[in-house]
Amino acid sequence: MSSFTSLTDEARLALANLTDAATDLAVPSLRLGVTGLARAGKTVFITALVHNLIHGGRLPVFQAAAGGRLTRAHLQPQPDDAVPRFEYESHVAALVNDRVWPQSTRQVSELRLTIEFESAHYFTRKLGRGKLHLDLIDYPGEWLLDLPLLGKDFRTFSADAIRLARAQNRADLAQPYLDILASADPDAPENETDAQKLSASFKTYLAACRADTHALSMLPPGRFLMPGDLDGSPALTFAPLDLPSEAAPARSGSMRAMMERRYEAYKTHVIRPFFRDHFARLDRQIVLVDVLHALNAGPEALTDLETALGEVLKSFRPGRRSWLSSILTRRIDRILFAATKADHLHREDHDRLEAILTRLVARGIEHAQFKGADVDVLALAAVRATREATVKHRGEQLPAILGTPLPGERVNGEQYDGKTEIAMFPGDLPADPGALFEKDGPGFEPADRSLQFLRFRPPRLDTTAEGLTLSLPHVRLDRALDFLLGDRLA
Repeated sequence: MSSFTSLTDEARLALANLTDAATDLAVPSLRLGVTGLARAGKTVFITALVHNLIHGGRLPVFQAAAGGRLTRAHLQPQPDDAVPRFEYESHVAALVNDRVWPQSTRQVSELRLTIEFESAHYFTRKLGRGKLHLDLIDYPGEWLLDLPLLGKDFRTFSADAIRLARAQNRADLAQPYLDILASADPDAPENETDAQKLSASFKTYLAACRADTHALSMLPPGRFLMPGDLDGSPALTFAPLDLPSEAAPARSGSMRAMMERRYEAYKTHVIRPFFRDHFARLDRQIVLVDVLHALNAGPEALTDLETALGEVLKSFRPGRRSWLSSILTRRIDRILFAATKADHLHREDHDRLEAILTRLVARGIEHAQFKGADVDVLALAAVRATREATVKHRGEQLPAILGTPLPGERVNGEQYDGKTEIAMFPGDLPADPGALFEKDGPGFEPADRSLQFLRFRPPRLDTTAEGLTLSLPHVRLDRALDFLLGDRLA
């Protein structure tokens, strides 16, 4: 039994799996979780995946598509009526018509894509066309950082959170919260105004850590930055308290008792339902990582991202797929780790980008493989916003990328208007990924980083002679599809 679940939770999960299995007797389904920390590109990935399958995109490495066996892909109503639908149509309109990136993931959402295909095997093909329901589950990676809290009491949570807040790279950001914390008496009578003030200062500190300048990732509780319809509720109005390592239980009616009660309510009403109703029912998982964003902020952001990913990956339930496990205890049998925005670098550096990501998720890979899951790592761009070219600089030919920077992006003091295409040399990632994690190591110089990782507008899509819009261009989306779906479409 998982450390995140009780016997009651496991019984409810088994019942849900039995229901799913009974439904799958007609048409099999595959529940694919899509997650990643803020700005990793979850919404863009799902939109591009669906758009390319529906519109027959160029997917040469995806064997089912390359072999001409995909006959049709179309959207259908999702099976979970209580889960918001992923707003595919509006996201496509933003990318294709407006050439802006769609809004980021703020909550769990779901989309069902039915894929019709011809089997690769002669005898199976004689039985008729195959079908697979692909259920895409989109959820914020920050919520995964909450799952370890299920195994922590309020005292442990407080000690961990305050230790992080006092760390060298966070102390300045956390100082307003730490100042209020220093004057807070855990044994004082509970007071709603004081609780709101302390909680608000803690949330402000977390938001400052996530800002582009610092790009820190280890920021639980996850719902504090993405509250949704729980904004302002008591379950989201608490904060860590500075408690002695050993002390008597909280006195009834005290500030500590209030905070402990609300922390437990957060676990009961926020974390457990997410784990039980969504996360624990996944068959496969892709974890999107914005490595370049962390590189921009420096070694401390990379190290923090490594720690956050390590916490996230502890939450997975990997294992080999079997008929019995799919009914009783669902396991994730394939996990893909993808470094997004690979189009911001020349393809000659993509292997090095993959090496950096492999370093970041090394512990998760080892854990998943030990449990029997298949794991892969790749660099991709679900929507390719740039093209590759060669530029001449001081007599030297350099690999470059061409793209239109987003409005407001700056290079060497020049601000772009979102209409001008530029050519830029993105630079070379180091051959040794470890160098980037060393604070004084031979990583990127600050003066160079702003040149290498600009944000670009989505591409302008060409049309066919008949006026039909082509599918969204990508980098290695086909390889991702083959790993995640290929065996189920054989």
